[in-house]
Amino acid sequence: MDAFTKKEVLEKAREMGVKFIRLQFTDIFGVLKNVAITVEQLEKALDGELMFDGSSIHGFTRIEESDMYLRPDPNTFVVFPWRPREGAVARLICDIYNPNGTPFEGCPRYALKKVLAEAKEMGYTMNVGPECEFFLFHVDKEGRPTTQTHDQAGYFDMTPVDMGENARRFMVLTLEEMGFEIEASHHEVAPGQHEIDFKYSDALDVADKIMTFKFVVRTIAQRHGLHATFMPKPIFGINGSGMHMNQSLFTLDGQNAFYDPDTPDQLSETAKYYIGGLIKHARAFAALTNSSVNSYKRLVPGYEAPCYVAWSLANRSSLIRIPAKRGMSTRVELRNPDPACNPYLAIAAALKAGLDGIKNKITPPAPTESNIYHMDAAQRAAEGIVSLPASLHEAVKELQANPVISSVLGDHILNRFVEGKMEEWDDFRTTVHEWEIKKYLTMY
Repeated sequence: MDAFTKKEVLEKAREMGVKFIRLQFTDIFGVLKNVAITVEQLEKALDGELMFDGSSIHGFTRIEESDMYLRPDPNTFVVFPWRPREGAVARLICDIYNPNGTPFEGCPRYALKKVLAEAKEMGYTMNVGPECEFFLFHVDKEGRPTTQTHDQAGYFDMTPVDMGENARRFMVLTLEEMGFEIEASHHEVAPGQHEIDFKYSDALDVADKIMTFKFVVRTIAQRHGLHATFMPKPIFGINGSGMHMNQSLFTLDGQNAFYDPDTPDQLSETAKYYIGGLIKHARAFAALTNSSVNSYKRLVPGYEAPCYVAWSLANRSSLIRIPAKRGMSTRVELRNPDPACNPYLAIAAALKAGLDGIKNKITPPAPTESNIYHMDAAQRAAEGIVSLPASLHEAVKELQANPVISSVLGDHILNRFVEGKMEEWDDFRTTVHEWEIKKYLTMY
């Protein structure tokens, strides 16, 4: 996206008849928030003079330190295509600042910026290409979402089997109007499941786009009488939704740091160390890439989701896969993230893990090219393959025990993230679920 200045944003807003602007930001749990202003307040907002109550946002600040400032990023200015042209609505994504003018430590966007700055000091920039999956469900007569799928289609099926194709087409057109370059759009494996892939970009831009993507998909689905959900595993017995994260590092002069034409697999030493870092820290960053109780219902054998910490050149049962394209397209595909994660924190954690691998020259184990799902525990142990955490509780404990990944968050986000997620786990743990009623009510 072309860089905008304050002056250019004001001119574009005037030219496009913008009346309202949504100042958007993301809380630490990955939920999009916004404050709406009129265009008359836009210049003041661009000068970073608008305050909001940070104590009202889960995980931000306490009541006695509630004043926070929104600083819009001019590069994120875009008009919502689905709103009326007269009195149009635009948005700007914001960073959060303290009253003294310093960046707020609890801002997830700032957490990612810090790791990107570390990468730049080491001579790298990061590109990310996400593969976002989601479900489209019917709503009931009151407009409440159900888990009834709108079709019985499968992978790459088309109309009339894929009844969500029309909604998905409008999603693609809307995203393109908002500056996305869409690479692919198709029905996924499970009934009612879809995927839309957009072109890779620098890490911060992609994190912003993931949040925008989820907002747009849910908005357009609603306008078609459907409910879109990025819940990782909404239905037992079918595939869940993932968000595979393709990652690459580039040198500051624009060369792909993962490509080396002179090695047998054409992967550079830097790429191998990056993979080594991901392998070493995978169990710790799972709390950020898979941040809900429901995430761990997806990470089980039998549904194409990775459960085991290994890497391969082609094997899709491993956590990390290296797609076949080389040259400038050489990349590492991390397969466990799901679309419910906070993309700023998930990308920051993966990058931090990879950079740690490069700094400390962490050599990964040999690639695993056989189907890990078909191995028994003894075979996996013999190859040194461990499992990802089996629950949110286990993942949070791994995060707390890992100083490298914890440092990505800083004390503010770490403490509030752990507190919130342990509350979520305890709520789940103490709730009596329908499965228990069916299993035990008449048995005992």
